[in-house]
Amino acid sequence: MNIMELALINTLRRLNRVIALAVGLGLLGMAAFVVADIALRQVHASFGGSEELAGYAMALASSWGMSYALLELGHIRIDLIRSRTGSMARALFDVFSMIVMSGVVVTIAIKCWPVVARAVENGSRANTPLATPLAWVQVPWFAGWVWFAVVSCLVTLAALGLLVRGRAAETEPFVGAFAEQDSLT
Repeated sequence: MNIMELALINTLRRLNRVIALAVGLGLLGMAAFVVADIALRQVHASFGGSEELAGYAMALASSWGMSYALLELGHIRIDLIRSRTGSMARALFDVFSMIVMSGVVVTIAIKCWPVVARAVENGSRANTPLATPLAWVQVPWFAGWVWFAVVSCLVTLAALGLLVRGRAAETEPFVGAFAEQDSLT
C-alpha cells in the first residue's frame, strides 16, 4: 500500500478509536444515569428525563459511531457474489459500494443541516419537561454525520487511488471484508 493511503487510513483509525472510546464512555455514563433513575423510582423519586437524555445519547452514538464501524469493517455486507470473485472484481465491488455509501452519507449530512440551522435560529427546545435546547444535541449529532461523510469520502478516494494504480488487492484491508469471512463461503 502506498505510504500516503496507509498513513491516511491509520490516522483515521486512530482518530476514530479515540472518538469511539469517548462515545462509549458517554454511553456507559448514560447507562449509569438510567440505572440510578430506575433505582430512585423504587423509592418514589426520580431525576426525570432519563428517557429523553438516553435518546439523545443514542443519536449521538449512532452518528459518531458510523465512521468507526466503517474503518473497522463493521458495517453489514452481503457478499454473495463478491466472495466468489477475484481480487480485481472484489476491489471493484468494494469501491463501488464505497462510492454509493459516500454519496448517501454526504446526502444525509447535507439534509441534516437545515434541521440544525432551524433549531439554532429559532432557539428551539424539546417539547418535554426538560425543554432541552435542541441545538445542544443537534449540533454534535450533525458533526458526527459530517465526520462520517469526510471519513467515507477519504477512504473512497484512497481506495480509488489504489485501484487506478492497479493495486486492487490492497484496498481490501480498509474497504473490503475480513479474509475469514471470504474463506467461510
